[in-house]
Amino acid sequence: MTIPTEPIGSIPRTPELLAAMSASDAGALAAAQDAAVRDTIARLEEIGSPVVTDGEQAKPSFATYPVAGLPDLSPEGVVIPFADGHTRQLPQLTAGPFRYANHAADYLRAARKHTNSPVKQAVIAPSALSLLYPAGGIDGYPREAFLADLVNEAEADIRACLDAGAHVVQLDFTEARLSLKLDPSGGLLDSLIAVNDQVLERLSEDERAASGCTPPPERTRAPPTASTSTTPSCCPSSSGRGRAPSTSSWPASPTRTACWVSSPTTCRQEPASSSA
Repeated sequence: MTIPTEPIGSIPRTPELLAAMSASDAGALAAAQDAAVRDTIARLEEIGSPVVTDGEQAKPSFATYPVAGLPDLSPEGVVIPFADGHTRQLPQLTAGPFRYANHAADYLRAARKHTNSPVKQAVIAPSALSLLYPAGGIDGYPREAFLADLVNEAEADIRACLDAGAHVVQLDFTEARLSLKLDPSGGLLDSLIAVNDQVLERLSEDERAASGCTPPPERTRAPPTASTSTTPSCCPSSSGRGRAPSTSSWPASPTRTACWVSSPTTCRQEPASSSA
């Protein structure tokens, strides 16, 4: 059985890029980011990858790039823990209306300058950004208005990537497993899926075919559960509308694991080979 595989997500940054990020020279940072993107693409092409990415080298953060630089934020947001022990803390929105400050299509255009290969563009799922809204609300800007703005911005972000020539736009559903840790009943997960559904429902059939979601890998012996799949078709509580392809993130592991093989119409568990 042949399973198509493609790169997605962040590639470790080079020492030169890390040094430029800690300095205060905007010109040097831009040059280092461009060099890191060019090197990432060249390495992926060297190993024969049929699709390349920019490795998210130029993004300040894979999760919060749309809001980097926005003035209406405070640092006291939701903390996202990862299996290896590190955490990411989201900012918290303090005022509306909500608008993206940065768009994934800009990173895509920069990457395409360095290759003729198909380029996959990662975008953060709107469900993750929905966590920016504070539990206590915002005076004069109800959650419903925020979600309406968020869905509009996320739709525009995806469409701009497709219009800019993305081979695939991949929604990073990084908070999927976090939601199950916070709420094992799956209620929070369902609400996050509903946000993504609102965006996917706005896309045409062809646009959804060129879009999809992926959850992060977990470095544990337990496989993801069915409820961590990120498309409506794989989530029993979802409406089933707005279907888009789903991909599975497979971590490197010395232990025998199992994986979820998913498509727009199926979600099933298959044991990995003993060499996995």
